[in-house]
Amino acid sequence: MSDQARQAVIKFLNYLSGEKRASKHTLSGYQRDLARLQNYCSEHNIQDWRELKPADIRLYIAGRHKGNIGAKSIQRELAAFRSFYRFLLKNQIAEQNPLLTIQAPKAAKKLPKNLDVDQVAGMLDAKPDVVLEVRDLAMFELFYSSGLRLSELVMLDVKDINFTEGVLRVRFGKGGKQRQVPVGAKALCAVEKWLKHRPDVETSALFVSARGARLGQRSVQLRLEKWCSKNGLSEHIHPHMLRHSFASHLLESSQDIRAVQELLGHADVSTTQIYTHLDFQHLASVYDKAHPRAKKSNQE
Repeated sequence: MSDQARQAVIKFLNYLSGEKRASKHTLSGYQRDLARLQNYCSEHNIQDWRELKPADIRLYIAGRHKGNIGAKSIQRELAAFRSFYRFLLKNQIAEQNPLLTIQAPKAAKKLPKNLDVDQVAGMLDAKPDVVLEVRDLAMFELFYSSGLRLSELVMLDVKDINFTEGVLRVRFGKGGKQRQVPVGAKALCAVEKWLKHRPDVETSALFVSARGARLGQRSVQLRLEKWCSKNGLSEHIHPHMLRHSFASHLLESSQDIRAVQELLGHADVSTTQIYTHLDFQHLASVYDKAHPRAKKSNQE
């Protein structure tokens, strides 16, 4: 592609970083997706973004399908391209959007895995043996107590938790949104125990390493794996599974989807509705086991 076309991509990424304050993860994804589209254009002798047609986009999608790329990945790429073309139109770098008539392929809905109440209790009732495990247990309690995302947990500062009111301030939610969430008594107790052992370091981070640095996301994942392995939990458990469990258990008990949406920090209730499917699975299971006419007779 022409230098002008490549410069347009750089301007767009700078716009996302500066004005939109997109995260490093988002920027990396957009950069990767647009690089693929640039490669496609170069292979098909398309020099300028004005030259790209809807037929080219369909051909690009077909190629991705051929490469066994899933519908969800293609949806994400098309979303990046749409955002890019909105930027091009706004800055008069293009006159038409070739994605207007393009429909993203539908992905099969995958239900998130969650733990049952007994599994969660078995995991969180285990006793820590060393100081780092006191910290780990406080993290895992907060995941389940407040339905946090992994990125939200690692960005917590000591000042974000209010022990008097039993609330937690999430300052770095998805899309830069803030919210307040309640914290259960067991989680508050676990965090208080950790703060007694937390190193006296300059960083404001709630959860720090043995060296006093803010814990990263990968470190939390590895600590959770180690904790589960030590306590005989055979199922592979990741941090987001505790968030899923929080949501499904809360919805199962309260039936209040709007409240669960607020607690999870979902911008759209449709995102939260996936947990109604989990809840229905639970109800269907109870029905099959308990209803006298639910089971098929062996004599049929």
